[in-house]
Amino acid sequence: MTVTSAVLSTVPAAPEQAAAHFAARLAFEADVSDVHADLTAKVPGLVVVDSRSAESWRQGHLPGAVHLPTAEIATRAAKLIPSDTVVVTYCWGPGCNGATRAALEFARLGYQVKEMIGGYEYWVREGFTAESAAGPISRPADDLTAPVHAVTCGC
Repeated sequence: MTVTSAVLSTVPAAPEQAAAHFAARLAFEADVSDVHADLTAKVPGLVVVDSRSAESWRQGHLPGAVHLPTAEIATRAAKLIPSDTVVVTYCWGPGCNGATRAALEFARLGYQVKEMIGGYEYWVREGFTAESAAGPISRPADDLTAPVHAVTCGC
């Protein structure tokens, strides 16, 4: 009996190609745990940008984030964010490409930029505190996205 592999039906990349690919992804993306760690440590030269609507911002956003909807980046970014800053963009979550669109706008303006994968959804699901129009909000960590009794996944 012959076993057909769904995984191996496409030959894996050579190790050198895989290393280049994964290194490139890390140059473009940051996860919520790493962003949380940097915000907590107050790493200089890093600005987190929420690219969602005003209504979404009021519902909840990352503490210390700058609210700059994607449609306003081209006209307002230079007034709000120094050009030598590394920008981390986020939107709702993995089902939304708003953070990607925002990152593209920042890159076109000459900023170094990364996209926070997982977005606001995974920030909240990992149990990190957010801010809303009503004040701080938090939920318990979702055990499908983060360890319930630890600060990070340790990966």
